[in-house]
Amino acid sequence: MKLFDTHCHLDLPELAAAQQSHWQVAQQAGVSALVIPAVQQSAWQNLLSLHQQHSYWHVALGIHPWWAAKHSSDALVELDKLLTTHSSAIVAVGEIGLDYALDEATFAIQQQLFTMQLALAKQHGKPVVLHHRKSQPQLLAELKQQQFGEGGILHAFSGSQQQGMAFVDLGFKLGIGGTITYDRAEKTRNTVRKLPLECFVLETDAPAMPLAGYQGVVNTPAQLALVFDAFCQLRPEPRLQIAAQLWQNSMNVLRLGAA
Repeated sequence: MKLFDTHCHLDLPELAAAQQSHWQVAQQAGVSALVIPAVQQSAWQNLLSLHQQHSYWHVALGIHPWWAAKHSSDALVELDKLLTTHSSAIVAVGEIGLDYALDEATFAIQQQLFTMQLALAKQHGKPVVLHHRKSQPQLLAELKQQQFGEGGILHAFSGSQQQGMAFVDLGFKLGIGGTITYDRAEKTRNTVRKLPLECFVLETDAPAMPLAGYQGVVNTPAQLALVFDAFCQLRPEPRLQIAAQLWQNSMNVLRLGAA
């Protein structure tokens, strides 16, 4: 049984000091691959180096909306160049998106940066890893405006069946993490129960998004095993079938070839 953590910030300070140890523990828990998405331009070269050292550490390059207002004028030129020269090493453009829980003064630059990064992903034929807070309608509008057909992962999905299917219909998988371990997340848990298994991938968002009972503790990729356990409790299929399908979903959406 293999698990794929499709969203793990292994490069951030909380995990970087003990990367190898975290990876070894994660492997012992059944994690066989992960995606490390960038949050800002300064991380890109380091992530490419990490992928060279660990072929199962896949990377996505992009600028997170939290860093949108701080990005340099040459960032998109560099991203375009890296997508050209390191195409095989970059599985997606991300983490990109819109966060409308931030100050309203950032909305315009967030939208501009998201529009341009989405266009680069389309140009280079790459899926995207989408961040969202209070912004799903705006993300959908931009995806449809650009007729974006490369798909990707809606990171940290929480919502209804209707909200989830709006993205699934555009070729996206719904990233399911520690949210489903909380009793209050009944809407999301109900969506996991009812949508087809092909709609989902798993993620930790380590070091963030702690699971229920682990609040205040740094999240790690090994916790994906607990996310998987919680996911299985919501599904009727056997565990091995669930694991195999989630792995294949991850491989398919990231275009990583045969399992």
